[in-house]
Amino acid sequence: MITVSVCLSDIPKSEIVEAKNGKKYVNLVLDERRETGQYGETHMLYMSQTKEERQNKAKKVFVGSGKEYKFEKRQEDIPDSDGGDGLPF
Repeated sequence: MITVSVCLSDIPKSEIVEAKNGKKYVNLVLDERRETGQYGETHMLYMSQTKEERQNKAKKVFVGSGKEYKFEKRQEDIPDSDGGDGLPF
């Protein structure tokens, strides 16, 4: 699971697209950080770029960050590997 915090005021108004249904959308990229951030952030969130922007190495517009949480499996979630049919006899 990855939890994300988004700064809505950093999203450029020109990047907000209104769909036919009247809802508004933005295209974002969630990318893994090379190093964990100061507050344990493992991911960064930025505005999606066009192919031309990527080729021209345009500066990314960062709008948030995220932290990944990994949960260990509980014993009851691990299936029996005895090959049995689950019957006690």
